[in-house]
Amino acid sequence: MTTRILYKITFLSAGKIYELYARRVTASSLWGFTEVSDLVFDVNEGLVVDPTEERLRDEFAHTRVLHLPMQSVLRVEEVDRKGQLSIRDAGTGEKVVTPFPMPAKPR
Repeated sequence: MTTRILYKITFLSAGKIYELYARRVTASSLWGFTEVSDLVFDVNEGLVVDPTEERLRDEFAHTRVLHLPMQSVLRVEEVDRKGQLSIRDAGTGEKVVTPFPMPAKPR
């Protein structure tokens, strides 16, 4: 049985910290960039369980390879299994996408 390598990539982009999972991370042929490819997303049918994952899947839907500037890559980890994806504000560390919409206050 062969196990496929899985990487968790944490990088900074436009004032937000992104956490994605990918199967390949290599030095890019573009000088000063890190190449991230084979992005991993859960494929859920029907009800959307994780709005952050849905947002990231939409944002990177047509991406074959990400070329990230080396200085924007905060961390690359080889992991055993995929965890929850996240987008955080770089200044506060708070999640940008909330798990569930909050109901409006009744008037």
